Amino acid sequence: MPIKALLRRPALLACLLAMALPAWAQQVYFINPGHRDETFWRQAGEAMQAAADSLGMGFSQDFAERDPERALALGRAVTARPAAQRPDYVLLVNEKATLVANARVLSAAGIKSFAAFSGLLPQEQARFAPRRAPLELLLGSLEPHAEDAGYLTAKALIARGLRDAPRGADGRLHLLALAGDRITTVSLDRNAGLLKALAEHRSEVVMDAMLATDWKRERARQHSERHLHKHPETALIWCGTDLIAFGALDAARAAGRRPGRDLHVSGINTSAEAMQALVDGELSALAGGHFLAGAFALVMLYDHHRGRDFAAEGLTLEHSMFIGFDAERARRFLARFGSSTPALDMRPFSKVLNPQLTHYRFPVQALLLP
Repeated sequence: MPIKALLRRPALLACLLAMALPAWAQQVYFINPGHRDETFWRQAGEAMQAAADSLGMGFSQDFAERDPERALALGRAVTARPAAQRPDYVLLVNEKATLVANARVLSAAGIKSFAAFSGLLPQEQARFAPRRAPLELLLGSLEPHAEDAGYLTAKALIARGLRDAPRGADGRLHLLALAGDRITTVSLDRNAGLLKALAEHRSEVVMDAMLATDWKRERARQHSERHLHKHPETALIWCGTDLIAFGALDAARAAGRRPGRDLHVSGINTSAEAMQALVDGELSALAGGHFLAGAFALVMLYDHHRGRDFAAEGLTLEHSMFIGFDAERARRFLARFGSSTPALDMRPFSKVLNPQLTHYRFPVQALLLP
């Protein structure tokens, strides 16, 4: 196409220029806070690699294995690399309050950072947001709206219980809540979603206890075992993750309960095990999709690297990234993501590649269940 014709079509020109950049023009490194065999964080890393591939970006990651000291050591290791081997951006997660310390080290070395999945804690925002100072190279954050997960699963769980679960002597459904922990914003926000749903069913459902599990399956099993023994009228167990839900299911079966029939359990996340439990009827409610947060963050960094800053939309962005799953959706998800993460085309979400876009959109359902 002649140059003059291209100049009359700025959107096409922008696409061609962006796509012409070499793959090595932008390198992103992710300090993955999870264990390498942890389904959620494995999925998150795979989705980020697929996003980077579709955008022609270089991507690498290392796992912190749920160890905050290792996460900080990985940050220091990046700055110790020769300048030519340093990434352009480092993606961080504020796991166990490591974000600010890592961003400081990276900023001192001239390396830009960005937080995905979890950003600044409320007490940190007063010092480091809404402006990029004093950590100018901590560019911002993108977080899933965690309250949605708690609300979606609680509403679906309650609806199922009202349909066919046994009531207590007081005529109400009795619920046990198994939370992640008592301090992280993700856990607290998911709990808030549950409480919002319970407030809408105040006359029908009563929460007998909310217990923290530290995100561990075994602790969830222990809590559930003791609670079911003390409160046999329990008909619903709301869980902050799929691992917690598996612990609750272990305890329910050991107590002679029949998950999906006389006891209903919900979970959060999109592991193949959770999806299969939903298909099999053992889980009664499930929500997920937020493992794509890192993939969407790469879109924003792709644009930032090419001069399109996201600051106009805000530096601490929070978007809905959860969808509810039923058995049919679970089957479709397993067909697409059951063995590994497929190719993901993230180009339609880039402002550089689509100059008509004025705001970022993150259509999780369109990517998970096309």
